[in-house]
Amino acid sequence: VIPDGCMLKPAYPAAVVAGNVETSQHVTNALFGAMGAMANAQGTMNNLTFGNRRYQYYETICSGSPAGRMNSGRGFAGTSGVHTHMTNSRLTDPEVLELRFPVLLEDFHIREGSGGKGRWSAGDGTKRTIRFLEKMECAILSSHRNRPPQGLDGGGDGEVGSTKVRRNNGAIEVLKACDQTVLDAGEAVILTTPTPGGFGKA
Repeated sequence: VIPDGCMLKPAYPAAVVAGNVETSQHVTNALFGAMGAMANAQGTMNNLTFGNRRYQYYETICSGSPAGRMNSGRGFAGTSGVHTHMTNSRLTDPEVLELRFPVLLEDFHIREGSGGKGRWSAGDGTKRTIRFLEKMECAILSSHRNRPPQGLDGGGDGEVGSTKVRRNNGAIEVLKACDQTVLDAGEAVILTTPTPGGFGKA
């Protein structure tokens, strides 16, 4: 039962973009948290898009899974570098990405130790750097850029994410959670995913 006028039951002309990829993440976190079953996941799909007149690309970027507790009461740790809650996509292989688009994948790695700590610790998040070889528009649609995903039952919170642009003159610009910009050839977008929470006191 959802009350009229709330975020989950909007009425025209309310904005409804990203219900599939972003709002669903927060709803799932709220439900698992209310049941005491699982700490917050990263709470976003980190929707990154880029393109120009010839190329268009869209990807979602994984973090880790949160720690939690099963019905039996036994706890479990999270897994690093996976999508959670919304899991209908996977990243394009680097070789295919670079063959089909004028970009270079400089870096993609798991950030060891970045997940929330606890008796059962969360999985670790990722960091991804894409350098553009042509001028492109780039946009990010994301969450948890100023507030970390929460731990549960005494477990530690995760870490906030960030989306940055490295300009050709060496300057680093920090984008907002939902933002867009233009990158020239040689410039790069650096996306650090927020990380999930831990479960139980360490």
